[in-house]
Amino acid sequence: MHHFADRLTAAVRRTKTPALVGIDPRLANLPAPLQPNTESPSPEQVANAFVQFSKGIIGVVAPLVPAVKPQSAFFEQIGPAGTAALGQVIQYARSKGLVVITDAKRNDIGSTADAYAQAYLGPPDSTPFASDCLTVSPYLGEDSLEPFVTIAQQNGNGIFVLVKTSNPGGGRFQDLVADKQPVYQHVAQLVNQLALDTPGQDSSHSYGCVGAVVGATYPEQLVALRQTMPNTWLLVPGYGAQGGGASDVAGGFDKQGLGAIINSSRGIIFAHEREEFRERFSPPDWQRAVEAATLDMIAGLAAETPAGKLQDLS
Repeated sequence: MHHFADRLTAAVRRTKTPALVGIDPRLANLPAPLQPNTESPSPEQVANAFVQFSKGIIGVVAPLVPAVKPQSAFFEQIGPAGTAALGQVIQYARSKGLVVITDAKRNDIGSTADAYAQAYLGPPDSTPFASDCLTVSPYLGEDSLEPFVTIAQQNGNGIFVLVKTSNPGGGRFQDLVADKQPVYQHVAQLVNQLALDTPGQDSSHSYGCVGAVVGATYPEQLVALRQTMPNTWLLVPGYGAQGGGASDVAGGFDKQGLGAIINSSRGIIFAHEREEFRERFSPPDWQRAVEAATLDMIAGLAAETPAGKLQDLS
């Protein structure tokens, strides 16, 4: 079974872009053709709409980007029908050759952490939620990460640990100083050590199966954290609708144009609502708006970040 960092690196090189599409379905924002035909849809109807919407996005972006990131909360809020839908979306994306990063931000200790890890990082088809990667919170300490790392390694999968998040309130705890360093730097040092301890087989890169979430909304800290974590793939949220631009994420890459995947969710999946696309595409053509927004993101990252070097690969 191939190592996660090797698979992610290969997928980025194959598609020649670090663009990551987040799948965050919201009933009010679905294109008109996918809206349930009732004022009070049942959970099953909403879940079905979410599946159709997500599959429609995946069908468009699978040839264009290396990975997708389903956000579990938008499915879980519906209840059992929603969690079943999440499983369908994860497995459909994997069947299309995409690297699937499930954004569930799980964490606990001991057997509970082990159970979370088995649910999301177990062997292919072992559970409906079996993914290539899972986002994980670090704030229960190193022993809370170990079960996730162990099970991820066993199955060729990976984790992304929250290090410096993109939300304005994240700094309240993450920026606190301890031993002359902000807390996020302490977390970053641990994450990079875990990455060093879990190397891949591909000698063309030095990344491990443990990555870090670092927001695009703090460009200077992103540059510093790239230096702290030279062996760590970075998942960078905050691009697009949250205010981050291509130039803001440039510091997340290594000299090869690797090392960072840049997430955009609303700006792509709800592109049919954006003025520049609403004027070009009718509601039934919402997938063309998704494609156009994805291509715009790919072009922007290629033009303004070291990821442009990926375009030169044969």
